[in-house]
Formats: sequence, C-alpha cells, structure tokens
Amino acid sequence: MTLRPTQACDQCTLRQLCLPMGLPDTELWQLDEIVQQRRPIEKGSTLFSMGSPFEYLYAVRTGTMKTVLMGDDGTEQITGFALAGELLGLDAIHQGSHPVTAIALESTSVCAVPWSLVEDLSGRLPTFRQHLMGVMSRGLASEENLHALLGQRSAEQRLATFLLSLSQRHHARGLAADRFILPMSRADIANHLGLTQETISRLFTQMRRQGLIELHTRDLYIPDLDALRTTAGVSTSAASSA
Repeated sequence: MTLRPTQACDQCTLRQLCLPMGLPDTELWQLDEIVQQRRPIEKGSTLFSMGSPFEYLYAVRTGTMKTVLMGDDGTEQITGFALAGELLGLDAIHQGSHPVTAIALESTSVCAVPWSLVEDLSGRLPTFRQHLMGVMSRGLASEENLHALLGQRSAEQRLATFLLSLSQRHHARGLAADRFILPMSRADIANHLGLTQETISRLFTQMRRQGLIELHTRDLYIPDLDALRTTAGVSTSAASSA
C-alpha cells in the first residue's frame, strides 16, 4: 500500500540530496505528483527482494537499509548500506529486476517513485534528467571507489575506510562528520567487509585504545578524522569520494 507524502518535496530536509537545487516550482510540482510515501518498514522487514521486478526508485527518508546478495547455498553477502537521503534501486535499471534484497536495519520510511513515470518526467524536464544522471553516476563512482579502497587492505584499514565513508555520507546530509550512530551491527559490518565479528570487535577495542574513536554501544565519535585517514592509508580526496 502507498500513501501520498505527508511532506512536499520542497519542504523535505533531504531535498538537496534527492532533488536538483533550483528546480523551478512548476517542475517540482510535477515531481510531487509522482512521489509516493510508503508506510514505515519495520526492522528486519524487506523493501524488495532479489529477482523481483524493478518498478520503483526508493529514496530513504529516515532509517537505514542494507542490501544483501543471496547465494544459491543460502549464504548472504551484504553489499552496502543506504542512509537517509540515499537512493535504492539504481542497480536494477539495466536488467529490470533487483540484483539484491533490501532489508531495514531499523524502522525506516522511504519515498517511492515509479520508474516508468521517472522516465517520462526526465524526458520532459531537462533539469531533473541531468540531476538524475548525476545522482546515478555519483552512486556508481562512490561504490567503485569504496570497493577499490577495501580491496587488498588489512582488516584495520578496511574498518577505518568504512568509518570514513560513513563520515563523508553524514557530512553530505548536513550532519556532523565526526559524530553519528552506527545503525548496523558488528556482524553486519563484518559481513560487508569480509571479516569476522570477533575481528571487528577487536579492532573497535584497538581503535578506542589508540584514541582514534570513542564508541559507546553504537554512538561513534571520531576525534581526529585525519588520524583515521592515516590509519586507513588513504588520502583526504580518496576518503571524501568513498
């Protein structure tokens, strides 16, 4: 079941991430007409499943989703996490079906935009089309950069790079880059980074002792982002693009 948005796009705090800045009111009104707001997705519930038909692009309004690749043998590989203001479903455009399953890590609300209407709207609104292409390109580049940074790195460097990526993504939302909540579990982080849960717990303890982070349950504080970048072995520009 879908609902009309309780808040128009021009009043949404995430507009700068989902929409082109300076979009004319006439074009913004047309976008409002096709955006649907779903009921909150409860923790552990699925937004869409691997192999299901691609019908909507989703923008996360609140909460966090994880995307999971399901193996034939029942194994699960977490391919990524979607935070508020980020889009889900872009990787399904080419094949017409979702290559992953999206699961809520907490109570999550999303805006759903029918892809058929997005295609029609982008054909009529050049500003929107250009922005959409930019969002898709940035999303793919960010994913490729993160995977490149994680490949062949030590366990400590992988975790540090992952935390820096989250920091940058929070900064893009206008939030603090050095203080945020980790919505994913240690097990989810370990799965995503190709490590064991025990290794992740040990590394968090090690980083706390080194003064790189302060962590209370899931409340994370990074006192010195440059020091964490040094630990990750990445340059400032590389960390910012991840």
